[in-house]
Amino acid sequence: MTPTLVQHRPHAASASPTPAEARARARDWAEIQERMLVPLYEAVYERLEVGSWTRLLGLGCGSGLALLIAASRGASVTGVDKDRERLALARERMARETGVAREGVGHAGDAELLEDPASAAADAGRPPYNMITAFQPIGCAAGDSEGLGPALEAAVERSEHGSAVVLTGWGPPERCATSGVLRVAGRLTDRLRSAGGWRPALRDDLEDVASQARLKPDGSGRVACPFGYADMESAVRGLLSTGLYTAAVRATDQGQVEKEMAEALHPYRRRDGTVWMPNVFRYLIARTP
Repeated sequence: MTPTLVQHRPHAASASPTPAEARARARDWAEIQERMLVPLYEAVYERLEVGSWTRLLGLGCGSGLALLIAASRGASVTGVDKDRERLALARERMARETGVAREGVGHAGDAELLEDPASAAADAGRPPYNMITAFQPIGCAAGDSEGLGPALEAAVERSEHGSAVVLTGWGPPERCATSGVLRVAGRLTDRLRSAGGWRPALRDDLEDVASQARLKPDGSGRVACPFGYADMESAVRGLLSTGLYTAAVRATDQGQVEKEMAEALHPYRRRDGTVWMPNVFRYLIARTP
């Protein structure tokens, strides 16, 4: 099936890194961090029996790894992301792995795709989606679900009745070793009362988002997703690429954030220099009305 990628506009303005920094951060996400969530992608696809019948819309698709895994199972996939650099990498990956011409994926006319779902669907000539995924974990930064709400509402309007919607988030802090490292972001932003800092995941984060979108919960699960890195530098780069430290960098500076991250990562460094942190992620399956 032909995958499609479209650009989704951010919902709120924020201080942006330089173009070079944004490209480097996106590359770190694609090469280091994104693969950490593969067990989550595969568990969801297995449970929902993703296959040739699936018309999947991935919200926050990043650099496209989850889409490629779905496409390898025969699904028709569409990806949406507000990060232009990650989206560019996704286009390259799709072109390389699936043979889709880069010029035909994510063209400028698709920028408003989710803002007018009815006309966008008609213009594209595509059938409605029957599965929506939001694999970017929510509930770990203040307000991180706010941008998802409008995109999710528009996506639901373009989906079939009873379509599966998958929301994901971090598991309980006591079962996520990375929580201790993420607290660095919260501590640094709290010092200057900066918005967007990390907070512990709450039990009903996913259910709250589903309720706001008028979705009906239909099951949930937990998946072990250990974070493993070749060395301390890779660990710092990978975690920085998540965007969870952006507010901390703005509140202090890059060097201070990296220093405190390395200190927090030290307990998870093995004798061979690798860094290993066991984590549990949670997913919620809901159904569209």
